[in-house]
Amino acid sequence: MKAVSKEVKIALTAIIAIVLLYLLINFMKGVNVFKPANTYYVEFADIQGLAASSSVYANGYPVGIVHSIDYDYKDKNSVRVCIDLDEQMTMPVGTRAELQSSLMGGVTLHLLLGPNPAKCLERGATIKGDMQHGVLDEVGQLIPTVAAILPKVDSIMANLNSLTSDPALRTILLNFATTSQHLNTTSQQLEAMMGKDVPMMLTNLKQTSQNVEKLSAKLADVEVQPSIDEINTILKQAEASMAEVQAFSKNINKLSTDLNAKLNSRDNSIGLLLNDRELYDNLNRTTSELTTTTQCLTRAVQSGDSLLTDIKAHPKRYVHFSVFGKKDK
Repeated sequence: MKAVSKEVKIALTAIIAIVLLYLLINFMKGVNVFKPANTYYVEFADIQGLAASSSVYANGYPVGIVHSIDYDYKDKNSVRVCIDLDEQMTMPVGTRAELQSSLMGGVTLHLLLGPNPAKCLERGATIKGDMQHGVLDEVGQLIPTVAAILPKVDSIMANLNSLTSDPALRTILLNFATTSQHLNTTSQQLEAMMGKDVPMMLTNLKQTSQNVEKLSAKLADVEVQPSIDEINTILKQAEASMAEVQAFSKNINKLSTDLNAKLNSRDNSIGLLLNDRELYDNLNRTTSELTTTTQCLTRAVQSGDSLLTDIKAHPKRYVHFSVFGKKDK
């Protein structure tokens, strides 16, 4: 057997090394060259930094990788992405692709499958792709609004600091704590009352209600109409009596008026007696003289009483009796 030359061995070794290097590079990229795949294309206006060998997801599950990315130099607004999917993975009609950016800065490609799995796209078909507006995009849109709110927030914080440093706030908080304590005490008292006094009150109220029902039943049995008739009769008698009293009062008023007229008139003895001035003066003089005479008689009587008293005390001064004749004093 003819020996293999040294140059052939070197060539074979180089070829084997190149094949192994190709396989190693694809393995590092996640490409299995021995596994058949379905190839599709996705057109994007902007791939947002999508790189080759990135995973392709469907419903959150990795179903393939990005094989290559080609920029269309003729159409400046188009980037063509070649994706290799698993052999069992097919894309229904209406499937589209979205790029999602993560918080760490990476970009992943997600397939949004069509509604009808019975109708699938052929291998090598091209679908449309778009960029999903994630949380970072929404945050970016909110930045102008946040920038406009920040001065107001600073003003609010300044006012809040001024409010918290105010001694009145501490007083209010202390008062609030005291009020809260009083409310706690009141709540405990109310709870105790609800547990003891209220049931007792309800029991008494129930008993009172029963008594009222019994009283109502008894009142229902009482014949009220005779009493009402009797009261009506009494009221009629009272009205008649009032009429008689009014007539009597009218008679009294008439009699008083007539008597007053007679007393003020001079055509009768009582009128002359009451309205004659000379008779009134004579009566006054007579009364004065009678008073004077009475005083004199009183003094005379008092003098007589004094004389009798002195006679009784010293009878010898006034009466002398002697058997043998009168003696000189």
